[in-house]
Amino acid sequence: MVYVTRRETFSASHRLYNPQFSDAKNVELFDKCANPNGHGHNYVLEVTVAGNPEQDTGYVIDLKDLKELVRREIIQKVDHKHLNHDVDFLEGVIPTSENIARAFWEILQPNIRGARLFSIRLRETENNAVEYRGEKS
Repeated sequence: MVYVTRRETFSASHRLYNPQFSDAKNVELFDKCANPNGHGHNYVLEVTVAGNPEQDTGYVIDLKDLKELVRREIIQKVDHKHLNHDVDFLEGVIPTSENIARAFWEILQPNIRGARLFSIRLRETENNAVEYRGEKS
């Protein structure tokens, strides 16, 4: 099995806030991330696919195709956006890195051809990252 990773970056703002909780409870849970105007990050996204290289190309996946897919389906929709207000596929979702990674998986997984999506890694800060590998059946 060979693993191939495409790295992309985007900038976005978000607010961590559960409308079912009081403002005080949101601040207790999410601290400064519950700021009413939100806050921003320069995210690093890594999309990893797995498979066996094709005999005729040597590729698991054509990285140009993976780049175009990630940019079209994810980056163009989230870059320089407010994730709570501007991104349809995150509507009603608390935009934690965990939830964002899962949403990205749901978008990309059915569009990967000839290989399988192995993981979505999303780095929110220099020190904080999440990795999602899909649901285990």
